[in-house]
Amino acid sequence: MSRATNKAARLGEIEALLCAHPEGLRPAEIARRLKVHRSTITRYLPDLPGHIYLEDDGRWKIDLNSYLVNVRFNLHEAMALHLAARLLATRTDKHNPHAAAALRKLASSLSRLAPRIQEHLNRSADVMDQESQRHDPRFLEVLETLTLSWAQERRVHLWYRGPDGRVREFDFAPYFIEPYAVGQTIHVLGVHGARDHPITFKVERILRIEKTQTPYRIPPDFDPRDLLRDAWGIWYAEREPVTVQLKFHPRVVQRVKETRWHRSEQVQELPDGYLIWQAEIAEPQEMLPWIRGWGADCEVLAPETLREALVGEAKAMAEQYGWNVSAQSAAGGTNTSSTLADFFTE
Repeated sequence: MSRATNKAARLGEIEALLCAHPEGLRPAEIARRLKVHRSTITRYLPDLPGHIYLEDDGRWKIDLNSYLVNVRFNLHEAMALHLAARLLATRTDKHNPHAAAALRKLASSLSRLAPRIQEHLNRSADVMDQESQRHDPRFLEVLETLTLSWAQERRVHLWYRGPDGRVREFDFAPYFIEPYAVGQTIHVLGVHGARDHPITFKVERILRIEKTQTPYRIPPDFDPRDLLRDAWGIWYAEREPVTVQLKFHPRVVQRVKETRWHRSEQVQELPDGYLIWQAEIAEPQEMLPWIRGWGADCEVLAPETLREALVGEAKAMAEQYGWNVSAQSAAGGTNTSSTLADFFTE
């Protein structure tokens, strides 16, 4: 092995070691872990890339904000990222320069392999940079801080405005960051307080955030897939999931069957062409926007609380547009569904 090759390999080992220890390491610790003399490490440190820097306390650290990850994709992997990028471009309303930059880098790597895909990735990046996107520096700062905190496993202190308008402070440890397509929002799951109470924050409602040096460890058995397995989107509950049963009109049955809407769903086609859809959902109220979207083509059969909520909304909507709904109809029943179905579909 040549001297230059040996030096490059050693620099790569140092970089990998610092990636594994984001808290930073002193030269003596680096030398001990790599089983070389400290003078060897001292000789190599000035040649380290710019994203590795020296702290005031003598530790060398990696700047995760500027560290570049090298990755290669085949054509089908690139297509998968293109589809994800399109979803991101069409389902977010906030300017995210990091997302746009990532798409342009991916596009550049496809210049020879797939120029047509490259062209559309660049267009998706341009969409993210358009003036129509909301420029929200606070949101971007919050997301960047949460990302860095999650990567380094360091708690943050944040100020959160709840749905009631009240602002509260939390010492928070992020465990997982999850996008929510329905509301075009981002949520962060984690724990807060001395006893690590589980909590979920909507990132858009975080008014202010500060990094801390307080470490935390995500439990090895934590798996967001288990936590959200019964959720319709982002809402989860400690209680047993609730059985939701819906009845779909024949004119939308084919569309319902084309998509698997929930991991637990079961469907039953009836002789008259209707379809019964059933699933176990952590919090049925989260389904309301989706159910509303089907209009009179979807009837809630269970649970009763969800059905009552839709009956009340249908009654209010009918009255808003000048239709009078009798108290007997508003109480629920087959006649209510038929009457409102006629109203909404004619």
